[in-house]
Amino acid sequence: MRLVLITAVLTFVLDQVTKWVVVFWLDLQRLGEIDVIPPLVNFRMAWNYGVNFGLGASNSDTMRWILIAVALGITVFVLVWIWRADVGWWAKFAAGLLVGGALGNVVDRVLYGAVADFLNMTCCGFENPYSFNVADIAIFAGAIGLALFADGKKAA
Repeated sequence: MRLVLITAVLTFVLDQVTKWVVVFWLDLQRLGEIDVIPPLVNFRMAWNYGVNFGLGASNSDTMRWILIAVALGITVFVLVWIWRADVGWWAKFAAGLLVGGALGNVVDRVLYGAVADFLNMTCCGFENPYSFNVADIAIFAGAIGLALFADGKKAA
């Protein structure tokens, strides 16, 4: 369980620090966009009121608190599941990524009413209209990792 908690804390801190640096210190919230390595990596400000890619977006307090409750519920479920399960290192690491990312986005919703998304990657003639953040990457990687490695058998 220690690995889960360490990974979650490190993921959460990395997420919050990158958001603070890019959104507030570099003032992306005012500038709207900053080209980093055009066209591959750019910062594009987006306040996400929904789930991934803004699905279910609503600027209502009710939806905000529902999304917070769902994220906290999933976090508790994953922590209890991993604590009770006989899983290996990779599953615990994946759980920590998912938990840290989920809590990073929860903090955004509590503080700002929406999740601060700022990373935008475009390649090969495809203009990506969506932005994301470190927490989103961690949640995605954690979910995939749990699907692959949480089979109930410890890795040797």
